[in-house]
Amino acid sequence: MARTGRPKAELILSDTERAALEGWVRRRSTPQAWALRCRIILACATGASNKDVAAQLGSTPHAVGRWRKRFVEHRIAGLGDLPRPGGPRTVTDEQVAAVVKRTLESMPKNATHWSTRAMAKEMGLSQSTVSRIWRAFGLQPHRTETFKLSADPYFIDKVHDMVGLYLDPPERALVFCVDEKSQIQALDRSQPVLPMMPGVPQRITHDYVRAGTTTLFAALEVATGKVIGALHRRHRAEEFRKFLIKLDQEIPAGLDVHLVLDNYATHKTPAIKTWLVAHPRFHLHFTPTGSSWLNLVERWFAELTNKQIRHGVHKSVQALEKDIRTWIAAWNTNPKPYVWTKTADEILERLASYLNRIPDSED
Repeated sequence: MARTGRPKAELILSDTERAALEGWVRRRSTPQAWALRCRIILACATGASNKDVAAQLGSTPHAVGRWRKRFVEHRIAGLGDLPRPGGPRTVTDEQVAAVVKRTLESMPKNATHWSTRAMAKEMGLSQSTVSRIWRAFGLQPHRTETFKLSADPYFIDKVHDMVGLYLDPPERALVFCVDEKSQIQALDRSQPVLPMMPGVPQRITHDYVRAGTTTLFAALEVATGKVIGALHRRHRAEEFRKFLIKLDQEIPAGLDVHLVLDNYATHKTPAIKTWLVAHPRFHLHFTPTGSSWLNLVERWFAELTNKQIRHGVHKSVQALEKDIRTWIAAWNTNPKPYVWTKTADEILERLASYLNRIPDSED
C-alpha cells in the first residue's frame, strides 16, 4: 500500500556541512540546544522519517519537521534562533550612557537630586525609560548614606588592638565591651495605645509625656554574649567607678579583664585612673575617635532599643528600669555572642578602597 501523509522535504548534506555538524555534536562546549538540532539534521540525512528521528533523539515529530524544513531552506544558518517578536529598539547605547553620566555628574537647577521625571524631561525620554536605566545600573539619586572617617592618629594601631581582642583573646582573661546608653527616656503616650488587629497595626500617638531619664551601664562578654548591667540616674565618673566595682565583684578572681570602651571623658578621670592602679587586672582599650562601630556592645544596645524601649510605654522611670532589668535577665538565660569575622587587615584594606573613591577637595 502506498504511504499517505505530507511528503517530507529531501535533505542532502554536503561534505562540508556534515563535517561541521558532526564537529559541533562531538564538541563538549557546544550548547545542548544547538547540538540537538545538529543531531536531528544528521539523522534526517540518513533518510529516516520525522517520527523515527524524534523517537531516536527524544524529540517530537513536529520539532524534527520544523528543523528539517528550515535547514532545507536556509542550510546551517536556519538552525539559529529567529529574531524575537516586538518593536525595534528605540533607545540607543549613546542615550543610555548620557543618562548615566548626567545622573552621576550633575544636579538639577531646582533640586538636590534628580527624579525620574526631571531626568526624563531633561533628556527627552520617557519616565519609565529613565527608571529602567537607573535600575539596570543601580542608581538611586533619592537615597543617601551617612559615614564618618576617624581622624584618630592611632587609628590603625587601635583597630589591630580591638580586632586582636575579638579574634585572639588573651589566655586566662575575659574581654568585655563596655559603654553607657545615656538619657533613656521613660515615655508615656498622651492617649491610650490602640492594640493591633487583623489588617491594622498597633497605633500610638505621635506625642508623649516625659517621665524622666535613666542611664544603662552595660558590659557585654565577647565570648558568651552575657551582659552585666547597672542603672544609674546620672553618668558621671562616680557612676562609672561604681560599675567597675560591680564588674570586679561579678567576674571570677584570678582572671584578667580587658575592657573595650570609647573615649568618653568619664573613662579617663583621675579617680578612674587611681581605681585602675589599685586593680591591675583591669586593662582598658579605647576605640578610635568616631569609631563606635568597633564596640560590639553598640549592637546589643540596638537590640535592646528595638525590642524593649522603642515601642515601650512607661509612666515612670522606675517602670522603665524594671523592664530593662527584666529584659537583661531574660537575655542572660540564653545569651548569644556576636561573632566578629573581619581581620584588621581586611578592615583597613576595605577602608583604603573607600578612601580612593572620595574625590580630592578643590582649592
